[in-house]
Amino acid sequence: GRDAQSTSERRMAEEEVEKIIHHTKRIFINNVDSYASKCIAKFLSACVVGASLRLSKDDHPKVKDGTFQIVGTIANKNERRPSYVLDEYFQLKREELLEHLMECDIIIYNITEDADQMDEASWAISALHAEMARFSQPKMFILISTVMTWALSKPVDADDPEIPFTEEDYRRRRAHPNFKEHINVEKHVVKMGKTKSSLLSTYVVASGVQYGMGEQVFHFFFKTSWLGDLPKVPIFGEGTNVIPTIHINDLAGVIQNVIDHKPKPHYLVAVDDSKITIDDIVKTIADVVGPGKTKRVPKEDQMDIDALFVNLRIEAVYLKESFNIHWVCESGLIDNIDRVVEEYKQTRGLLPIRVCIMGPPAVGKSTVAERICKHYKLHHIRLKETITETLAHLDGETEAEDSATSSELLETLKENMDQNGGRLDDQYVIRIMRDKLKSKLCRNQGFVLDSFPKTYEQAKDLFYADDDEPEDMRSKIPPFNKKIIPEFVFSLDSSDAFLKNRVLNLPESLVEGTSYSQEQFLRRLARFRESNVEDETVLNYFEELDIHPEHIEITSSDDQEYLVVTERIIKSVGKPKNYGPTSQELEEEERRSADRRLRTEAQKRADTERRETEEAQQRAARWEEWSKCLEEVKKQEHDLLEVQAVPLRNYLMKNVMPTLTQGLIECCKTRPQDPVDFLVSPHYRFFLKKIYFSNLADSLIQSALQLVH
Repeated sequence: GRDAQSTSERRMAEEEVEKIIHHTKRIFINNVDSYASKCIAKFLSACVVGASLRLSKDDHPKVKDGTFQIVGTIANKNERRPSYVLDEYFQLKREELLEHLMECDIIIYNITEDADQMDEASWAISALHAEMARFSQPKMFILISTVMTWALSKPVDADDPEIPFTEEDYRRRRAHPNFKEHINVEKHVVKMGKTKSSLLSTYVVASGVQYGMGEQVFHFFFKTSWLGDLPKVPIFGEGTNVIPTIHINDLAGVIQNVIDHKPKPHYLVAVDDSKITIDDIVKTIADVVGPGKTKRVPKEDQMDIDALFVNLRIEAVYLKESFNIHWVCESGLIDNIDRVVEEYKQTRGLLPIRVCIMGPPAVGKSTVAERICKHYKLHHIRLKETITETLAHLDGETEAEDSATSSELLETLKENMDQNGGRLDDQYVIRIMRDKLKSKLCRNQGFVLDSFPKTYEQAKDLFYADDDEPEDMRSKIPPFNKKIIPEFVFSLDSSDAFLKNRVLNLPESLVEGTSYSQEQFLRRLARFRESNVEDETVLNYFEELDIHPEHIEITSSDDQEYLVVTERIIKSVGKPKNYGPTSQELEEEERRSADRRLRTEAQKRADTERRETEEAQQRAARWEEWSKCLEEVKKQEHDLLEVQAVPLRNYLMKNVMPTLTQGLIECCKTRPQDPVDFLVSPHYRFFLKKIYFSNLADSLIQSALQLVH
């Protein structure tokens, strides 16, 4: 009877699953091109509706088309739309955005990355709540928030502060000062879901600090460790604070379960099982990815990331008891560091480039190697420098740590050098070079191996396969270490006459104290030629491994020649595969550059407008000043003319006007028929002639005649 009841319950559960897995659901995710939203979108796009309700991992959905379709807003339009996103919306007006939200079954707003999205998330849930009457089917609203809204919560038990919080304590949470707006949005979302949950159900998922898939908050530590620019990776502050964390794909799994299960609690916490400090995290990253050493620096030197300093113990009890999550990193970042590092490398495109450059002495191997290293950001490996570096490192370890192993090895190397006139036996040279190639920096970024190995035996000993590497018995290729073997081998060569002439023309300052003195160089060149006419050469070794060396002839010692050689090698090797920015970072940099350009252009326009205004004001001032000067000049000219006219006026009044007045009076009395003839009659002719000859006759006669007429 018990078996029959179990079978009946199972059948009922399967029927319930089949009811749910019946049609495609449309999911809206904001900022779908950001780190967290992108990972969640990609995860959900590969899920089947109701898949987390299956009774076991072996169960399969009964309907093939029950999938999630992803749509969402984007912050940058330049990136090509990924295949897992059905549609993207860019800078929509809120009326348009609301219509798109109404078309979706599930609306997810992530406010863990962009503070500007909090206002939009609050608006979105309010707008949907107001439009419930228009819903053709129920909708779900999920807010992805952060545990930073718990950062200042008082302990559950004051006597035992290590007792963790759970979801049931969410009403007691107190936010970090910079996350008070987050907690307000959380409360608003929960409130909107309590009105009519049959039409609009709402959930808040408080996410731990996210990691994985290229990193976000912990990216600084991964990048610093990977690049190796600092001998010790910094830990900011005391480093004893416990940080709640969750892998980004596990967070996506929580969201999937919320969609499928429709849980009763409106507030959920999403964290893994780890209770680790930032000190533990940074030391693990530094050890696996970087130099393996850390140092504490003042908190004030840290970039502004509040999540790195939160000290919070919290457990996701409901997730463990009620959800069916296929965890990626249930036990946390440290226990799964190898997986996380591999994700980091794959997401960031971090593939090492390993190059070996061979050739006779003085052909220019180091010149080319330096340029290749600079272009690809690789490590330049030279025998002499590597030995010197190793001895110095061992000497430092002996003094600092009193290491018996380091001290013993250092003494062995020094003794061997004393016995061989400053040179090391091949066994020690191979050991030193092999350790260098297996160092984290060389394995992370890659290297350019300069002029080593020199013989077939050295190559075979240097690149031999480790015991833990699988050996294909069917392969005819000799076993080798795939992690340190060069992928590209370039053989530079030139005629002996060219090489001798190049060394002879070197400055004395460069030759002195080196192996480029005439006698030593000729001996080295002869030894190189002899060792490369045998059947077993270094190039033959690479040929046996199907790594075919590329031969390059050097015909000139000028810089242009080596530039051409470098470009040829770069063309063969391909694009850089080392550390670089992600597409989001490139977009962010492009946005910043665009903002800088806009600000620059706006400043230029403002400067131009200000300059034009100033020039207009200056022109107006100059015109006003010129007008004033012109008026003054005119006044001065008028005054001058007035002064000059006084003698002439006096002359006219004394000598001309009395006679003219008398003639005009007589003319008026007589009233002759022709006043002109009267005035020029013999009685007045002499007077008029005198006036005529005084250059004033014409104007005076004309004026008088007009007056008479």
